[in-house]
Amino acid sequence: MAKAKYSFNEARKEWYTLVYDGTLTATGAKHRKRISSKKSSADLEKKVIAFKQELSQETMQLSNITFGEYALQWLNTAKMTKEMNTRMMYQSVIRSCFEEINDVPLAKITHSHFQKCINNKIDRPRTCQQISLTFKQIIKMAVREHIMPHSALEDVLMDISLPKYQKALKKPLSDLEKEALFKAELDDRKRAFVSLLYYCGLRKGEALALTKDDFDWQRKTVSISKAWVQGQIKPYPKSDNGIRIIPLPDACIDRIRLFIESSTDYIFHGKNKPIMTENAYKRMWESIICSMNIALGYNPRKKNEKQIVGLTAHTFRHNYCTELCYQIPLISTKEIARILGDNEKMVIEVYSHLVEGKENTYTAINNVFNF
Repeated sequence: MAKAKYSFNEARKEWYTLVYDGTLTATGAKHRKRISSKKSSADLEKKVIAFKQELSQETMQLSNITFGEYALQWLNTAKMTKEMNTRMMYQSVIRSCFEEINDVPLAKITHSHFQKCINNKIDRPRTCQQISLTFKQIIKMAVREHIMPHSALEDVLMDISLPKYQKALKKPLSDLEKEALFKAELDDRKRAFVSLLYYCGLRKGEALALTKDDFDWQRKTVSISKAWVQGQIKPYPKSDNGIRIIPLPDACIDRIRLFIESSTDYIFHGKNKPIMTENAYKRMWESIICSMNIALGYNPRKKNEKQIVGLTAHTFRHNYCTELCYQIPLISTKEIARILGDNEKMVIEVYSHLVEGKENTYTAINNVFNF
């Protein structure tokens, strides 16, 4: 007797079948979807045909999607919740580093395409790292969504040659920069901003998001709970560790209290705007650096050589961490990390570098074994 095309489940009183849905299981086997009908086998037949037609259309659409189209789809889904700066980094890579492969069908992307993107930026090792990070995540998502086969993880992504990248060594403020900082003629707003960077180790976005209510003058502390990102205030800092209370040194209070107490809403804001814009911040920072250079003899009219170039707000933060590390063991690396709103590993790296600079291996070994 011929076997029925569809099975009937007595318990559920329904006709059913399992249909391949175009995807694979974790073991590589075909994944099948259960389709059922309580009406009749003929009704189930209609459902199966409709499902296969829909699947065929989806498969055709996915097979035609280009790498560039899928990369933007990945950016707007997988990276939607990431920090704005992180999203901008991915967006920049997609726009400027994948130009030659953006029109290539995703299903036809090969190892050579990946390596070529790297080779085109071979003189920029950091950019190559970002290309690799972005490309791998796009392909992995395509594999998870069964647009590319599982073998693509090895065939496309493995054995990529990257240029050697050495992370730039972070340096604290130099003696010359410190001299310029204290000599510079700055208005109350600029002096308050650089003082919060110098005396509290704040990230620039944390400082720009402060209101006068964040300061407790009796306890001599400032609370960090939000962040400024490109002209917008986020109701949370960079990380969970970023929510913290930081001591205010007396020297800092003397420089900022009058200005902060006279402020309304956000302390640092733009002209006629409640929040500082990105361009307003750039102008303020350029003005601060210019004033520091003038304090060291720079003349804007003569345009003689500037002694301070490339100084960023983050240098002040690294300087703060460095100065605290000099106070170990009076303060622990764990407490320094808490104050900075960072992880202890970062602090230990800074401290280890400071210690290495003072190491004397030969003397240390002799001290151990000289009895």
